[in-house]
Amino acid sequence: MPPSVPSLPRRVARTLRTSLFAQVACALVLGVAVGKLWPDVATAAQPLGDGFVRLIKAMISPLVFCVVVVGITKAGDLKAFGRIGLKALIWFEVATTLALLVGLLAGNLAQPGAGMNVDPSRLDASAVDEKTGGGSLPSTSEFILHALPDSAVGAFAENSLLQVLVLACLVGAAVLHLGHTKVPKILPAVEQAQDVVFAVVGFIMKLAPLAVFGATAHLVGEYGVGVMSTYGKLIAVCYASALVFLLLLAVALKWVAGISLWKFVRYTREEMLLALGTASSETVMPRMMQKLRQAGCRDDAVGLVLPTGYSFNLDGASIYLSIGTLFIADAVGVDLSLGQQVTVVLILMLTSKGMAGVPGSAFLALSATASALGVIPVGAVALLLGVDRIMDSMRVATNLLGNCVAVFAVSRWEGALDTARARKMLDGEITFVPEEEAPREETPPEKSPLETTPLEKSPREETRREKTPEHGTTGPAPRSASGVSGASGPAADRTTAAASSPALNGEPEDVPLP
Repeated sequence: MPPSVPSLPRRVARTLRTSLFAQVACALVLGVAVGKLWPDVATAAQPLGDGFVRLIKAMISPLVFCVVVVGITKAGDLKAFGRIGLKALIWFEVATTLALLVGLLAGNLAQPGAGMNVDPSRLDASAVDEKTGGGSLPSTSEFILHALPDSAVGAFAENSLLQVLVLACLVGAAVLHLGHTKVPKILPAVEQAQDVVFAVVGFIMKLAPLAVFGATAHLVGEYGVGVMSTYGKLIAVCYASALVFLLLLAVALKWVAGISLWKFVRYTREEMLLALGTASSETVMPRMMQKLRQAGCRDDAVGLVLPTGYSFNLDGASIYLSIGTLFIADAVGVDLSLGQQVTVVLILMLTSKGMAGVPGSAFLALSATASALGVIPVGAVALLLGVDRIMDSMRVATNLLGNCVAVFAVSRWEGALDTARARKMLDGEITFVPEEEAPREETPPEKSPLETTPLEKSPREETRREKTPEHGTTGPAPRSASGVSGASGPAADRTTAAASSPALNGEPEDVPLP
């Protein structure tokens, strides 16, 4: 009897119950509908998204610390870890510079702010101060000093990723230097702590659909769809530029590592949709680290490159900043020369590195760029207040994919990538298993060379063992007439023939009829 096929409602219900992607997609659609129909109610749903982001952020610092310490210790080569860091910084600088150039080229070709003829004196510059909280971007020296922790507990309490990375590198180097003989319990303890963190992240991820619903409903309810008509050209240029940049990244990834970016997007579709829904790439960092590790990237490469990219590799923000600068200049009627645009690139190459974690950092970077040029009124930055939130999806997706590509590229560059496993995982031949659900493989105890199991005989015993004929049993080889095991010759043949006789094996012998 053929097995019964579940009905369509049952299949849909099972998919919604088991697939995080389906749950997040439904939450996204519901959030848009509620934000459009009941905007006042929708804005009250913002705490759902904010609470989820806070819970995930609480796990990021301990997770990064554990992954980096375990990665350094298991790799066993501190010099290799240093090479990974240096290669990652080189990749980040090349990628962000390319993103800035793509944005400038798109801005010059499309000129999204042309014809607006905005009077800067009528713009409310105080709105920018309210958005940024009166803060400022750190200088280069301040940025470097802030990356060095002044308190081990403070680095975790402030959730400063760079400080946690520095601490993790020092601890991993110390454990590697002391060796397992002096500190035999440190590495197992860190691994167990890592398992606990992944389990907590697994619990929090079950709330992801609620977070996406709350964040999407708040966005649509507060800004509506009217902003699309006002800034439609600017939005289209930014998203098209991001798509072109991702295509360039796809070519680079295929050339460097032989991996398809489209297959990686399909492999991480749940995380991508969650990041877009919550407008935060930090919410998916723990799960992205798991997926990159299971896709063949070595632990130390994942633990160092991905968190560092959150501060040094903001590709989507770089595209937005370059296009935004040209948009503001076109809107107020300022024509930037080639030399001034080169100055924009150089300024943004520096200011974009200190944007992570600073409230209103995009406006601070644009204000700093306008002040340095001296030809764009700083108050004109307020033109982007109405569209900045719409750009979050573009920035989040581009930043996240840019950092994941960097992990693959640097891992391949350092020889820390299992390319065969990566292709099998992205092709679906290997199924991703969340680390909070996968049992840890126990290392078998070391066995003395003198000990053998029934399946592991010594070579001398193997030479003495011989399989008897079909009706016999496995055991020592029958002795020949000369008393030597395994002897050959007529005596041995007679012995073998006698042993194989049916009569000697308890079977009746067939007697031929006369």
